[in-house]
Amino acid sequence: MHILLIHQSFAALDEPGGTRHYELARHLASLGHQVTVIASPVSYLTGKTRSGRVAWFDRQDEQGVSIYRTYTYAALHRSFIHRVFSFLSFMFSSFWVGLSIRHVDVVWGTSPPIFQGITAWSLARLKRVPFLFEVRDLWPAFAIQVGILQHPLLIKASEWLERFLYRRADRLVVNSPGFIEHVRARGARDVEVIANGADPRMFHPQDDGATFRKLHGLGGKYVVLYAGAHGLSNDLGIVLEAAQILRQRLEVVFVFLGDGKEKSALMSRAVEMGLPNVRFIASVPKLEMAQALAAADACIAILKPIPLYATVYPNKVFDYMAAGRPVLLAIEGVIREVVEQAQAGIPVQPGNAPALAEAILTLADQPAVGRVMGLNGRSYVETHFDRVVLADKLARLLQELLQ
Repeated sequence: MHILLIHQSFAALDEPGGTRHYELARHLASLGHQVTVIASPVSYLTGKTRSGRVAWFDRQDEQGVSIYRTYTYAALHRSFIHRVFSFLSFMFSSFWVGLSIRHVDVVWGTSPPIFQGITAWSLARLKRVPFLFEVRDLWPAFAIQVGILQHPLLIKASEWLERFLYRRADRLVVNSPGFIEHVRARGARDVEVIANGADPRMFHPQDDGATFRKLHGLGGKYVVLYAGAHGLSNDLGIVLEAAQILRQRLEVVFVFLGDGKEKSALMSRAVEMGLPNVRFIASVPKLEMAQALAAADACIAILKPIPLYATVYPNKVFDYMAAGRPVLLAIEGVIREVVEQAQAGIPVQPGNAPALAEAILTLADQPAVGRVMGLNGRSYVETHFDRVVLADKLARLLQELLQ
């Protein structure tokens, strides 16, 4: 089976960012399937290009997966309008490159950004093959609730596009059970859950992350780590407020690992607040994340207190659990159910800095409790959210789709 994936923010293991699709694609290739990916050369997390330039397209082959990096307008993090231009440029360039990919059996589109869904649907219809559409975020609903998307005409057009793609998908996949009701209410017919998860084999709970700690001057500290995007949705100002509450506990240090549109503003705010217990570290490739997470004593997952965010399964939570680290979870809903069932951390109310600070102190003062929570999480991921098992489920779904 030849699978064509259209995914602007596709990241390989040597890049920062989520590698769900790279890991799924590699496993599909290991099962004997041919996988071709059309992706952007511009990192969705950092906004930088892989080679320092943006060509019309470039091809690379990695362990049975062919990856085409097609032209994308590079000013991804400059403003909302520039971001839209980035999405549209990839939509058109990926379509033209996709036309040249021969003998395709199924086209796999993923959202967000939702515009690339149009490319995937168009290519599937032109090639007369099934169209698999994957929903990773409820766009535009999230953008509307956060306040990024406000113009009534843009909202109306975006919601029309969302319904159009849901209704025309031969099979629709979501990465969280919290999305099912939303997509069905907007016309999705055949919905399957291929949940976010992690590959436990990438992480080593017994590692103490000594190399990472030494590199960043974290020796002897109780490290509270946030790893991931620094964007509007991530509510990292609350983490800075928690750091301010705990500023007298100098053994507790807050590490912000990652990049995003809000990172420079967060760094400036930390300076203004005079926080001695905060470190900002640039993104690292997924291959280096095991060391970074091993250096942590506890890990934070946080989103703004918006009702729709109760539907999400953030990838970082499963990575934290696979690494055997307790989760400080400031997100309500379905992911809280996972953490509670696994006994893998401490849930706190989103948007509540004092509650987050109190939870951190609980773990810092009882490190043995945190270690037990971390191992609980590791065991739960191995049983319920192993990415290899999830990839096998995806392979079966694709076979069924062809039949």
